Amino acid sequence: MNLNSLRVFACVARHCNLQRAADELNLTRGAVSQRIKQLEIDLGVILLERQARGVTLTPEGARCREAVDKALATLETMFTELGQEGEQITLHLGSSTAAKWLMPRMEDFATRFPRISLRTEVHTQQFSRDLTRNEIAIWPGKPSDPKPFCNARPLTDIRLVAVCSPDFPRPDWPMGLDTLLTLPLLQDSHRRWEKLIEVSGRRARYKLMNFDRSALALDAAIEGYGVAMAPTYMVENDVSRKRLVEVWFSPEPSTQHLFVSWSQEHVRQPDVHRVVDWIASEFGQERALENG
Repeated sequence: MNLNSLRVFACVARHCNLQRAADELNLTRGAVSQRIKQLEIDLGVILLERQARGVTLTPEGARCREAVDKALATLETMFTELGQEGEQITLHLGSSTAAKWLMPRMEDFATRFPRISLRTEVHTQQFSRDLTRNEIAIWPGKPSDPKPFCNARPLTDIRLVAVCSPDFPRPDWPMGLDTLLTLPLLQDSHRRWEKLIEVSGRRARYKLMNFDRSALALDAAIEGYGVAMAPTYMVENDVSRKRLVEVWFSPEPSTQHLFVSWSQEHVRQPDVHRVVDWIASEFGQERALENG
């Protein structure tokens, strides 16, 4: 069995698109298609149904994907453990959480944990494999979601707030939704402004400037280009430094939480427990964790 072909199949199955998989793997679309065809020949089953706008998994393909994902995750976990060093902790988180929440706290982290070397890994999608020794993840999700990690602890509700520069001209105060939507709106990949406009039933054209990350939209708001929407935990540092002001809070109840996770399999991790407690304390969660 060609393990590289299995890796290609896993990528195609994730995207349900040959071209996107080819771009991620730095291969041509033809090379990706050829490897999938060879894998189907080797296995004696059809894994994918080709369609005009992508591919879908056959029942055999779905079973194969589940097995391949599990096997690749096991290998990745093992290789990560082999490279772990003492007193080094890897923190997995999103790019905007890293830029807007973690970076302003790095000096405090270094003061509190002078022996610990912090390594960050930024992810654009939710981390999928199991955490290994000396790894922590911060991730958003619903309380009802199955947890992808062994231990998960809620940090805060994800409440949305609209912010702009203190120097940005604001028509009235407090600002109503009708007034808010007349302003230049800075939108990230979550497309929160579009969703709010759709839910509100409005049909007018709005001034939208799009960014691929929340941190970029917030930086544009700081520079005075318009109003950005983001979770409250992501803007609190810029608000406290008077680089941003809050002009509108979403009235909708929160449906998501921010979680911190670590491995339950590796119980003797005193540094991990201390760092998790520190992260929780930064969100106002003072309950201490039991050390394993």
